[in-house]
Amino acid sequence: MQRLTGIKLLLVDDEPNILEFLEMGLVNEGFEVATAQDGMTAVKLVKQFQPQVVILDVMMPGMDGFEVCRMLKKTENIAIIMLTAKEEVEDRVKGLKLGADDYMVKPFSFEELLARIYARIRNQFPDLVGEVVQGPFRINDRRKEIFYNESVLELSATEYELLKFLVLNQGLVLSKATILDKVWGYDFAGEENIVEVYVRSLRDKLKDKDHRLIRTLRGSGYRLDLT
Repeated sequence: MQRLTGIKLLLVDDEPNILEFLEMGLVNEGFEVATAQDGMTAVKLVKQFQPQVVILDVMMPGMDGFEVCRMLKKTENIAIIMLTAKEEVEDRVKGLKLGADDYMVKPFSFEELLARIYARIRNQFPDLVGEVVQGPFRINDRRKEIFYNESVLELSATEYELLKFLVLNQGLVLSKATILDKVWGYDFAGEENIVEVYVRSLRDKLKDKDHRLIRTLRGSGYRLDLT
């Protein structure tokens, strides 16, 4: 998982234990975090704290999360991820119609929440993602450069996008179909073998002749390993 700094998050939940757990984890990930236990406090804090992302519980006394979401989306450029103990589709639909950007049902894993936060930041605040560091890789998306062990790699535009996708999803098995969709685009009409050609080129540039960095999992796809 990439690590971002200088990003502000507001946590809104009436359960102190959840607030404490999430705050501790997110601060450890490098985020600046503020908390609120009710909707009215949350609305006021947004004006003062100016977070990029709000993690917002639906079920709160007084002003519920739906009303907070509606109010914030009227005036703020902000990403809202709503949390709820309810699994009803109607609640998810209602939140999304009010402007929520994502939705998670309790209980949830911290790693999944973190992934969703990063996704929202990349999509809604790309200028804040100056550099991403993953092990020996450093990605500067503004300059379209990837450093490996502090040396810049000479990459074509497609090689850059492919290596960035592999690095940002390190540890995950990525099928050729997924790679084609995310790197070449869903309307790509060529052969899947193009992925093999580009992976081979990346391995050459990374001096990964033993395939220890970019691994091939026969019948499944590729996985970039940093351990």
